[in-house]
Amino acid sequence: MELAKLRHMVVEGPIGVGKTTLARRLSEKLRADLLLEAPEQNPFLEKFYRDSRRYALQTQLFFLFQRIEQLRDLAQADLFARPVVSDFLLEKDPLFAQLTLNDDELGLYQKIYSSLSPQAATPDLVIFLMASPDILIERVARRGIASEAAISEDYLRALCHSYTELIHDYDDAPQLVINTEHLNPIDSEDDFTLLLQRIETMRGKREYFNRAE
Repeated sequence: MELAKLRHMVVEGPIGVGKTTLARRLSEKLRADLLLEAPEQNPFLEKFYRDSRRYALQTQLFFLFQRIEQLRDLAQADLFARPVVSDFLLEKDPLFAQLTLNDDELGLYQKIYSSLSPQAATPDLVIFLMASPDILIERVARRGIASEAAISEDYLRALCHSYTELIHDYDDAPQLVINTEHLNPIDSEDDFTLLLQRIETMRGKREYFNRAE
């Protein structure tokens, strides 16, 4: 897989795994445009972390509409425009919905999602970053983002499990799954170079990069 030919690359993974930071590094290296989620624009997010039951639907729908709008613009972009690296995959949106919504809310959400999702662009490559729940709990606590302070350990563990299922089921684009516990392409220049080399040598639809300690 030639890096120079990738027009749309996605970095995904659960909260605290480093997807946004890696997306920034890749965009700088590849001279690509950067497309990032903007959770700070969601007026319900901090309320959701404090009272998930009350604010789940509002939070989820805001994110869905925001993500669809960003990806719709990307799908309509000029074919000769610069490549894009983003830090979110639309298919992760239902994952969060299933974790937080009750049955009636989920039914409504699924109808809206089914109507809007065909408008989104399909990436050329998805990089999934993974780590154990205990590692993510530590990373979230260490980075000290105020809106994340109320995230429960149970929620993070459930989120990790859901991402594992998403990786197994997702088949729309090639994917590289990286265990970040012993590979740090965010802070290590050597590991970042290894990642670029691994992308270049990819031949399968789904490959795993899991370096032992």
